[in-house]
Amino acid sequence: MVGGYANFFWRGWANTLKISSSSLVLSTLIGLAAALARRSGFFVLRALSRMYVELIRGTPLLVQISFAFYVVADAFHFQDRFTVGIIALSLFSGAFISEIIRGGIESIGASQLESARAIGLTKRQTYRYVIFPQATRVILPALTGMFANLIKDSSLLSVISIEDFTWNAQQVAALTYSNFECYVPLAVGYLILTLPMTFWTHWLESRMKYET
Repeated sequence: MVGGYANFFWRGWANTLKISSSSLVLSTLIGLAAALARRSGFFVLRALSRMYVELIRGTPLLVQISFAFYVVADAFHFQDRFTVGIIALSLFSGAFISEIIRGGIESIGASQLESARAIGLTKRQTYRYVIFPQATRVILPALTGMFANLIKDSSLLSVISIEDFTWNAQQVAALTYSNFECYVPLAVGYLILTLPMTFWTHWLESRMKYET
């Protein structure tokens, strides 16, 4: 009975893949920008970054998605659910990613930063050649978990009726009354999205292991 709705599942899975991949890129950029702003010499940037992180981390994603679409987007008469969903998901994950990146940056010993300045490296060169290569190795495990959570959290976008994998599976379950047959492929579909990324980051982590 559920097999007749295979196109529903494929369309939902493809939409989830598109949303997740877009949000992964955007949230990483937001997180990096917020982490660097938190370490900026400008008080206003530091304050805004901290306010953003605390506000996002202190409120549920479900509330943020609903507020973004039904309040903010509606006020501007913007009805593109996909765009709103991607932005809301990216802002939410970006706040957590920024703290992961900031923790990785601050794990670098002060002696290395002093050595970089001593040999004449600029601040940008210090970040590029000294801080980021080491920080990346430190933050990879946490980032892997965060990226996997982002993919799974995309299921909450069904609250604004985005035809993602979860929303379509719920519609099929409501039509066929076959909950088990609908949610098993749903779980498998999310595993197909998260496992390759997990294996890739584990491989990358092993490649970046070196003595410090």
